[in-house]
Formats: sequence, C-alpha cells, structure tokens
Amino acid sequence: MSDLVRAVESLQSLPGVAQAVEDVRESCTQLRWHPALRRRIPEAATESRVRGAKASADLEGAEVGIDTVRDLFRGAVDWPTEPGPVEQTLRAAVQATAESEHVQSLVLSAPAQALARLHVAAGAPLLPDDQVGRPRLDGEDCRELVELGPAPDAAEARRRLQGVIELVVEHDKAPALLIAAVVHAEIASARPFVRGNALVARAFERALLQAGGLDPTGVVVAEAGHARKSAVDYIGALTAYTSGGTTGVRLWLLESAEAIQAGARAGARICDAVLAGRVRDL
Repeated sequence: MSDLVRAVESLQSLPGVAQAVEDVRESCTQLRWHPALRRRIPEAATESRVRGAKASADLEGAEVGIDTVRDLFRGAVDWPTEPGPVEQTLRAAVQATAESEHVQSLVLSAPAQALARLHVAAGAPLLPDDQVGRPRLDGEDCRELVELGPAPDAAEARRRLQGVIELVVEHDKAPALLIAAVVHAEIASARPFVRGNALVARAFERALLQAGGLDPTGVVVAEAGHARKSAVDYIGALTAYTSGGTTGVRLWLLESAEAIQAGARAGARICDAVLAGRVRDL
C-alpha cells in the first residue's frame, strides 16, 4: 500500500470530512433520481460536459460564451485555423472534458492509460507533439499554477503521479469523494505534465466521479462547482492543499465537497431544462 493510499484512508477522521462525504453522496443520489434521467441521460450528460468544459476553460482564464462552447463541442462550428491563446485553451478544455466520457470505463482499472488519453486531448492544442500524452522528462519544467509555488522536478512529479495511479487502483479504500478530490489536487500540485495539468485534473475527477459510482449518469458539473466563486478561490484552495499541512488538506476536501454539491445542483438545473426543452435558455 502506498503512502498516499494510507494517507487518504485517514482523511475521514478530519473534522467535518465524514459529514461532507455523506452530504455529497446525498446530493448525487437526489440528482440520480431526477425524472429526466429515466430516459434522457445522454442529452443531460452531454450538456453537463458542455458546461463542464466552459467552467474548466473559465478557470484557465479562457472565458467564452456558453452558446459558442456548445456549438464547438458538438461540431456545429469549426475551430479557428489560427487560434490565439484563448481558443487554444478552450479547445484543450473541450477536448479533455469530452474525452472524460470515453475514459471512464478505463479510469479505475487502467488509470495510467486514462491519464495519457486525457493529456493527449488537453495537450494537443497547447504543446508540441513530443510532449503530449506523457509526464515530464528530466530537465523539463512546468510553469503552470505558479501560485502554488515552484513545480516539483520531473522525477518527483512522476513519483507523485505514480502515487495517484496506485490510489485510483485501490479506490475501494476510501469514499469516491476523497479519492477524486485528492487525485485532482495531486495532479494539479505535482504538475507532472509540461502544460495542461489542471485541465487533466478536472477531467480525470469527472471520470472518477462517474466510474466510482458517485455520479453514474455523468451529469454532475463538478467543474462549475469549482468555478462557482472565482479562479482565485479555486487556486487558493489548491494552495492550501499544497502547502497548508493537514489543515490545508482538510480545507481542500471541504471545498471539493461543496464544489461537487454545487455541481449536482447544476446537474439538476440541466435536467429541469431537458424536461422543459429549454437547455439553451439555461
């Protein structure tokens, strides 16, 4: 058993964490029984991914209207042939979020493969081909998420990524919320890729929530939950996880629980709109 697995097993004893786990489970269960999800799961799940992609891009500073994101997501309009930084980041967010649907069947049994596929999706618009779909090599740096402090060197980042993989393989050792939250924070803070780390972290979290059974329909918009305040608040919570010791880890876990509950409420609004035939009016 890895150190990370042992650490996650103990997190439920932190003040408020066990209750947060139960609150998230209840919110996701309520969403699961929404009338729209009896027959119209694909429609609701697609809109969830659209809104998740927008929120993920927003957190990267690439704020684009939801109608534009939806049209790009479903291929109704073409991507610019000469994209600027905003379009590149948006495309990375859209592709990673879309790919989360396809890797959720792999994420628990082959997490390394799922991570590689998500990074191919997120990294292709951002990086040269030879840096896509793999962790950083020795000598390669990452200059993302500088608010968290300097990125670990490549060897340390790969070691921590291996810990993430081991944690996911042993996902039955802790509640799905804790696994997803810690994996999200570990990828973002270790920064194992040259670029696209937070995008991959959020897409991987989405896949974990679905594959782990907390959100089996894939309608929770966890990304929107993380973006519900501001990117500054999101980065602040990640910074607490990275450098705040046990208190900081607890803060991140509670913040993640609130984000997923907010994501479940966003999913319920999507379901209401699906039933009313008014998804574009959300």
